[in-house]
Amino acid sequence: MANGMINGIDHVGIAVRSLEERIPFYREVLGMKEVVIEEVPDQKVRVAMFPTPHGRIELLEPTSPESPIAIFLEKNGEGIHHLALGTDDVAVGLAAVLGAGLRTIDQTPRDGADGAKIGFVHPKSTGGVLLEFCSR
Repeated sequence: MANGMINGIDHVGIAVRSLEERIPFYREVLGMKEVVIEEVPDQKVRVAMFPTPHGRIELLEPTSPESPIAIFLEKNGEGIHHLALGTDDVAVGLAAVLGAGLRTIDQTPRDGADGAKIGFVHPKSTGGVLLEFCSR
């Protein structure tokens, strides 16, 4: 990571109980008219993505009680779930974190929404923030 491989903030992930209930706030109040909705079966989640000039806001709705988002909602309620950092190579980011002796959730990249490769760093290694490396 010391080589400056982070390109910026890719997105902020927000856990919600219902996309249909939360999308109107972003569209009607904030004026974010463009939204793409996608289901990511491997993660048991539906995602509503709102692009901005400098990243995205992603609303995450669980599609199963076993979804990590469902578990988060049960424990914490709705709110910010994770911060995603853009990178050219998720595997390099995960290797750097593991090489520093820190804890990850993923050992190798996996598929995410919008064709991205992703990998998560455990919040116990980041001062309480669930970090995601994301490359498109």
